[in-house]
Amino acid sequence: MGEIVLYDYWRSSASYRLRIALNLLELDYKTVSVDLLKKDHKSDEHLSRNPQGLVPVLDIDGQQFTQSLAILDYLRKTRGLFLYSEDAAQRAKVTALAHVLAVDVHPVCNLGVVAHVSQMLPEQENVREDWMEHFISKGLYAFESLLSDIKLTPFIDGGKPGIAEICLIPQLYNADRWNVDYSDCPNIISLATACGELDAFVRAQPEQVHTS
Repeated sequence: MGEIVLYDYWRSSASYRLRIALNLLELDYKTVSVDLLKKDHKSDEHLSRNPQGLVPVLDIDGQQFTQSLAILDYLRKTRGLFLYSEDAAQRAKVTALAHVLAVDVHPVCNLGVVAHVSQMLPEQENVREDWMEHFISKGLYAFESLLSDIKLTPFIDGGKPGIAEICLIPQLYNADRWNVDYSDCPNIISLATACGELDAFVRAQPEQVHTS
């Protein structure tokens, strides 16, 4: 079926999601770094893969795919990746949890967005830190609140992680990076602990894949 190649940046939340998913599926894949700090994502070579100039891009089955949530769904349909149960109500709730972070928080905390805000407000001190803390904490507290009526066993959808956990763990990495306190979110901490016991999540951690 050919080599699977993930065009990836080690600190990218969206790339982190795909590393988790590919590891959960126990798929062999090669990573190719697209260094955002060196502007590799703006090169003609990368723009030919993704006109948005974003990561990740997944080369699989002879095709290239963009947008992490769309790729996760492709892996669900073609490789059996577990994302949510078949129950319609549960599926909607779990998908909403994922979207809180991947659709609402992540885009406004994107490197390009934060850099643009910093340029617009050069006189304001700690603008990056304040921006990140505001949006990440708001999203995590909403996520925690939505978990309040779900019994974790140990994951949201039973005995294995799904799309909500795949989106949560990369966002917690960003929270830690920007010193966002979520110590009063016991459900999130419980999920982080459960995910941290799985090799698929451990091997996907940014520090595990960063080579420079």
